[in-house]
Amino acid sequence: MSEDKSIVVARPAVVAGLVLLFHGVGATASDLAPLGGLIAKAMPHAMVVSVEAPFASDIGAGRQWFSVRGVTEENRPGRIAQVMPAFQQAVLHWQGEAGVSAEATTLVGFSQGAIMSLESTQCEPVLARRVVSLAGRFAAEVMRPRDATVFHMIHGDSDAVVPAENSKRGAAQLKQLGAQVTLDIVPSLGHGIDMRVVELVTGYLK
Repeated sequence: MSEDKSIVVARPAVVAGLVLLFHGVGATASDLAPLGGLIAKAMPHAMVVSVEAPFASDIGAGRQWFSVRGVTEENRPGRIAQVMPAFQQAVLHWQGEAGVSAEATTLVGFSQGAIMSLESTQCEPVLARRVVSLAGRFAAEVMRPRDATVFHMIHGDSDAVVPAENSKRGAAQLKQLGAQVTLDIVPSLGHGIDMRVVELVTGYLK
């Protein structure tokens, strides 16, 4: 781990909410800062922070929460469990900085950042009122519905890195458990974020 290079995108004089953005593996906080700026315009009373993952990526430049080198369906949950305390601490730290509770917190994650955000809802404590998953997935079958949390899952239908079927399956499992969930499959979008995704995200968060 090294110095935290998270980026505070917006800090209004009176903070009425907190939006934390979590980037994908091999990226940095700066990659999601532009999305954070657009969210800040939609939510002018929210503190918006692009959080940098704590570990250097082992597949090139950028940062990561957990290694994807040799990752499998079987070992992914264990890797996530190992770093979940650090993820939870990051959320709690920024809630302290903003002076808000989980009820006023939104987690927005892309790819690995979405995986961490989604998986955090399967642990104690409850960290957020809302989770927005962009090209993400649960690591295992969803067991806890988290009545206190609303889920928005957005995924490109041409994603070859994290196939959209993962979001479809996660949303279906959440609905079966009675959770509040929306699912948007974006046509002709690969593993990325375009303006259609931005409009969906800001629309949900306004």
